[in-house]
Amino acid sequence: MKLKLKRKNVGAGILMAVFTLLFFILASKFFVVAYSQSAEGVDLIEYGKRKWLKSDELDAKRGTIYDRNGEEIAADIPSYSVIAILDKKYPNHVKDPEKAAGKLAGVLDTDEGDLEDLLSKKGRFQVEIPAGRKVSYRTKQKIDQMKIEGIDFIRESRRYYPNQTFASHVLGYTGKGDDGVQKGLMGLEKSLDKYLKEKDGKVTFIGDAYSRAINDKKEKIQPPKNGNEVYLTLDEKIQLYLEEAMGEAAKKYKPEKLIGVVADPKTGRILAMSNYPSFNPNEKDITNYTNFAISDPYEPGSTMKIFTLAAAIEEGKYNGNEKYQSGSYKLPNITRPIYDHNRTGWGTISYDDGVRNSSNVAFSKLVREKLGYEKFRSYLSKFGLDKKTNIDLPNEKSGSILYNYEVEKVTTAFGQGTTVTPIQQIQAATAIANGGKMMQPYVIDRIIDPKTKKTVLAHEPKVAGKPISESTAKKVRDILGTVVTDGTGKPYMIEGYDVAGKTGTAQVPGKDGKYLSGWGQNIFSFMGMAPKDDPKLLMYVAIDRPHVEYPEMGSTPTANIFTSVMKSSLQYLNIQPEAKDSKQKSASSKSYGKDLPDFTGKSAKEAKSQLEQLGMNVTIIGSGDEVTNQEPYDGAYVIKGEKVILRTSGDVKMPDLKDWSYMDVLRLSKLMGLKETITGSGFAIKQSVKPGALIKKGDFLVVQLEEPKETVPKPTSDGSKNGGEQNTDDEETVVTE
Repeated sequence: MKLKLKRKNVGAGILMAVFTLLFFILASKFFVVAYSQSAEGVDLIEYGKRKWLKSDELDAKRGTIYDRNGEEIAADIPSYSVIAILDKKYPNHVKDPEKAAGKLAGVLDTDEGDLEDLLSKKGRFQVEIPAGRKVSYRTKQKIDQMKIEGIDFIRESRRYYPNQTFASHVLGYTGKGDDGVQKGLMGLEKSLDKYLKEKDGKVTFIGDAYSRAINDKKEKIQPPKNGNEVYLTLDEKIQLYLEEAMGEAAKKYKPEKLIGVVADPKTGRILAMSNYPSFNPNEKDITNYTNFAISDPYEPGSTMKIFTLAAAIEEGKYNGNEKYQSGSYKLPNITRPIYDHNRTGWGTISYDDGVRNSSNVAFSKLVREKLGYEKFRSYLSKFGLDKKTNIDLPNEKSGSILYNYEVEKVTTAFGQGTTVTPIQQIQAATAIANGGKMMQPYVIDRIIDPKTKKTVLAHEPKVAGKPISESTAKKVRDILGTVVTDGTGKPYMIEGYDVAGKTGTAQVPGKDGKYLSGWGQNIFSFMGMAPKDDPKLLMYVAIDRPHVEYPEMGSTPTANIFTSVMKSSLQYLNIQPEAKDSKQKSASSKSYGKDLPDFTGKSAKEAKSQLEQLGMNVTIIGSGDEVTNQEPYDGAYVIKGEKVILRTSGDVKMPDLKDWSYMDVLRLSKLMGLKETITGSGFAIKQSVKPGALIKKGDFLVVQLEEPKETVPKPTSDGSKNGGEQNTDDEETVVTE
């Protein structure tokens, strides 16, 4: 009995020893794990973080780009990608793929069968619906209202350009970088990427297997960093005027290319810049990646004569009353003479007449016999025509001064052989418009940190040189004014404003090195400024090989663009027209114009009656009886038949815009402070706000324009077709050897 009890005690002792040993092993293991925070080579802290510590990205916004008035022209807007949860373990998953596909297919405009197959996939936690990528908030709302089980959204941002083709070669576009963040791929979006680029934030939290947050005080937030705000010198209204005018010309004349630049000559600020072919950065329908205005040097033609004239006047070598024999000019050792564009010339005429008629002979003689080649070459440098302007846009190129042989030196005087870019000409022309001071062009006004509102980068007007004196600049403008009133620039006259400018017709080298020939096979251009005595705007426009039929001139589309954009822009800037005496007003046989009186404070009924007696087309908006505002502004020079909008007090109802012109719609928008989007060209056929609906400041308005149908002119009694007079005061640059 005692032996049996003894054996039990030994067994119990052994068992206790074993358990004690196991306890110490486990305890030591616990302390080792607690101390080392790892087990079996696995870092337990990291393992726990991976299993329970969840994180979500906090979207940051790429920097917004604004025009000079603070209007958004490139911005991030929210978009949503549609996803479907398929895992049956997840509480909210797709339970009926057929029903879900049927509802979604109509909204997302996709095949119902393919969508059902996608929603029926097994072994997937979730799938992204291809047709549901980056949908708008409105589409998201429609899907939300259907309450489809298992359908959710991933919130994202996408770059949006509200004005579509607006300054597309200046702005450029973005795409996804390797890190998934938006990246500038062209234009300012690319060159300013380091300023515009955003940095997403992050929130970390303790969550379950489905990333649902578990209440925990250790939630950490790393806030997102939005990109900087960029303010440009571009003016949305002036840019839209230019886009519209160039769009109409491109549609009608189908040129190889079109270039337009509007600048403030006092500061060098670029107010508008456009190219054709253009593209919509929202769609990236790009056929032309070149910003012709800064990256395409070509022979400028007779716009170069502006700077030749300025150099001769500055050096005291120009006498406008001196006579010379026009027609042709023979250089020593050169077989073929230099000709004027009409070959026979105008007989013995003054140099002033030579400028007005764009005589190549006159400018050849000025450089060779009066100014001298070396002196003229020095002025090409003073005007910056042999180097880049260093405008703050990417990929600027410089032309080439062809100046080796005597014939090249002479032809450079009238813009042949030598190549320059439009922006080089704009910079040089600011000296003519700005009292001799040449201003460097720029498009970036300032860059602002959106959080601190501190200025990150700022540009100020910069004088690039002073090639001529103030008196020379004035004399050049006066002579260029006569080019418009009495010379080749007649099509560029604007009612109510004195314009100074110079036409250009440059030849285009073909693939074989020879100049192209034939009607319209040239680059037609115009450099103009207004008002002449104190220019507020400087504009260059060029069209390359427009499809014109004889006898229509190649300069017609450039004249249409220039006069439309310049007049609209001057009126928009409230630049008062010059007063005209009765003799000047009676000189115009095509239209009758008048300075618009100020009707504010007057009876709307009486104002309408007075305007209709003057031949104006009057629209009254507002329920009151007294005029509170008007468009155009008081003092504006209006032509008979032009629309005048009178705003009265009280509620305003949307008028019927049918047959309204582009300018009429803009005037209504300006008067009411609407956010308008105008598509097409011609006259209004559709409007997003129905006639009679109440409108207020800040409302959106979309208007579609359409060209009127063309009618065939009726034959006159002599069998010819009725049509407007054809201006024959155009010029042709002559090939020289």
